[in-house]
Amino acid sequence: MGGIYWLASYPKSGNTWFRSFMQNLIEDADQPVDINALSTGQIASSRGWLDEVLGFDSADFSHDDLDQLRPAVYRWSTRDPEIGYHKIHDAYTFTADGEPLVSQGGTLGALYIIRNPLDVAPSYAQHSNVSVDEAIRWMGDPDNAFCWGRKKLFNQVRQQLLSWSDHVRSWVDSPGLNCHVIRYEDMLQSPTPTFSGAVRFLQLPSDEARIDKAIRFSDFKELRRQESANPFREKPNKAERFFRQGQSGNWRTQLTADQVARLIEAHGEVMQRFGYLDANGQSL
Repeated sequence: MGGIYWLASYPKSGNTWFRSFMQNLIEDADQPVDINALSTGQIASSRGWLDEVLGFDSADFSHDDLDQLRPAVYRWSTRDPEIGYHKIHDAYTFTADGEPLVSQGGTLGALYIIRNPLDVAPSYAQHSNVSVDEAIRWMGDPDNAFCWGRKKLFNQVRQQLLSWSDHVRSWVDSPGLNCHVIRYEDMLQSPTPTFSGAVRFLQLPSDEARIDKAIRFSDFKELRRQESANPFREKPNKAERFFRQGQSGNWRTQLTADQVARLIEAHGEVMQRFGYLDANGQSL
């Protein structure tokens, strides 16, 4: 029997970048993988995935009813003897019956990718085509969700994000969950040890030369080059582009002092825990 490793993150935290690395690692080809050929597994919220397994149209069900059904979909998918690797933006929430949304029975573990919320905010704003202030408000909203409306049928089902801090804690502090955390900033500054640790956790090929090649082939310059040549299929219609800069610390020129203060006030505890603030609560 197989199982699922979840590639979990708050939006705009490096999930797609990691998936590109992973695809390059698996294929081990002589040239970078096409960004529109990432096949590491469907996103957990894919309506098509749910419909295929359930055998009926999920559009007829409420958000809460679908949440009750989702764990069974993921358990069923573990019948495949191969390990599955699936992106997920949902927070680690529970159904009305107290079962983890992602089904503890079918889950091998979760790779959680975290990024400084000061850098997430402007990237999230650009991605969603809203103001930075609006993105900051969403990041502090415990009821924040993707695809929650009923007037339009999305190709993904509702994803409860919660606030940024609650999203992080929901995954990394979940009892009994096999979770490995990597920071976006370490993916940039210490790529080989960071990606190597993730690869070993995910039971993927861990040859160092192969890992280093996959890192080069998924470099942000390469991802941007490909997106400039051919639009990325996963880019939201409202966004100008998906792969922006792939840097850390840009918040210093993109956020006002007031915006920085609001983010630290809302998320300071978790930021300090993961090395984004010093002992005095000052940004690093």
